[in-house]
Amino acid sequence: MSVVKRFISDTAIYGLTTILSRMLGFIMTPFLTKKFATAVYGVFTNLYAYASLVNAILAFGMETTYFRYLQKVEGDKQKVFDTSFFITIISSALFVLTVLTFANPIGYWLSEGENVADYAMYVKYFAVILAADALAVVPFAKLRAEGRPIKYGLIKVGNILIYVFFVLFFLYLLPYLVEEYPSWKALTSGWFREGWLGNVFIANLIASVVTLIMLIPQMISFRFNVDKTLIKQMLSYTFPILIANISFIINENLDKMMLPRLIPGERGESDLGIYGAVAKIAVFLNLFVTAFRLGAEPFFFSYSKNENARKTYATIMEYFVIVMLLVMVGLCANIDWLKHFIPSGKGGDQDYWSGLFIVPVLLLNYVLLGIYMNLSVWYKLSDQTRYALYISGIGAIATIILNFTLIPTYSYVGAALSTTITYLLMVGLSYFWGQKNYSIPYNVKKISIYMIGAVALAFAAFHLHFWFGNLLFIAFLAIVAYLEKGVILSILKRGK
Repeated sequence: MSVVKRFISDTAIYGLTTILSRMLGFIMTPFLTKKFATAVYGVFTNLYAYASLVNAILAFGMETTYFRYLQKVEGDKQKVFDTSFFITIISSALFVLTVLTFANPIGYWLSEGENVADYAMYVKYFAVILAADALAVVPFAKLRAEGRPIKYGLIKVGNILIYVFFVLFFLYLLPYLVEEYPSWKALTSGWFREGWLGNVFIANLIASVVTLIMLIPQMISFRFNVDKTLIKQMLSYTFPILIANISFIINENLDKMMLPRLIPGERGESDLGIYGAVAKIAVFLNLFVTAFRLGAEPFFFSYSKNENARKTYATIMEYFVIVMLLVMVGLCANIDWLKHFIPSGKGGDQDYWSGLFIVPVLLLNYVLLGIYMNLSVWYKLSDQTRYALYISGIGAIATIILNFTLIPTYSYVGAALSTTITYLLMVGLSYFWGQKNYSIPYNVKKISIYMIGAVALAFAAFHLHFWFGNLLFIAFLAIVAYLEKGVILSILKRGK
């Protein structure tokens, strides 16, 4: 199998897995938004934003570091696995111990003194969830490095199916059983609370723990006989990536953390609930970006010694951007039916649909994020990960300034625009430094033309009737197919 065909095949499998997982998660959105008011859904969005930040810290950049050191420490993959997994074990254990000890103060800070007991319980649930997810990072990376995307995908899909089942069970089936059957009422007495947001977190906890159990075959080979020298080398490599990942999460989620504080009271929580709900529509583009990263990262490392590597990376960037833009325009053209996955509410501040107009901006943000992730290959391959720290650090500072400037006045509109400006800045910095230190011949002019045209079409399609919007999308698709037919046929031919 050619490298191109292998790359496309693996990415397709990861893509299908990601699509199935995120689709199931997306389908869950109406069940959650119908069950919870916008303010409660705002709490849900806020807590998962904090969780994503902690998750980046616990993962410690080990995924990228694991792939890199598989190439650098040739002939001893077990040592690389043992060392990587050991680091995540230590970080996870310290995290759980700390959080469980200080659950009440953390809950008080998150709740700003209201419903402290509930928040303290949420914190304990998330301690276990995040530790389990962190421990799964290296075993999942091992599956990818071994070229086993099908098993990887089955476990990922299994995770979301378990989560979906228990969310529906706790929110809908169990209340029915308690109401209809006295035996169930006695069984759930003292621990089950109908309509409690914590039930969703319990479902997540169960899914994360079961997923970790399913990864035992990948973990069972672990030995505590780790290499101290290798630990120092890996920590030196991964530390800038860790800081970059933290900064990246700040760029992506700080608005969701800060919005209730910058707009206090129920309005802030309600606006965050609307923002979090409509963002679920943009998840379709995010899942493509995620699928690409899962397939591309191990490929980029393994292909780096090929003499045509940089040209191949440039070609991948072009068609990655084109596909992202097609997805963006397609989603904007079909917003008329996609919006029904989110209940409309009764109008006013409680209406989730009132935030739909920012969907094109959110989609553009994911396009820019995808470009940045693709550009980041240069500092990973050249062992100049300190630039990840510089770029993401500057981005984090920009995010903080923009959020404090725009959110108090423009609420979630300001939050979305803050992300757009920050990602544009990060893309520019990564391209500038990348061309100086590890030049890759990207076709900037071509990509820019596609970007400008697609953004204009996306905003136009969003505001047009369903049929006219889709006519624009089909026209864009036809233009792309015509302009790129030569390269597409060439790639398909080489992939045979």
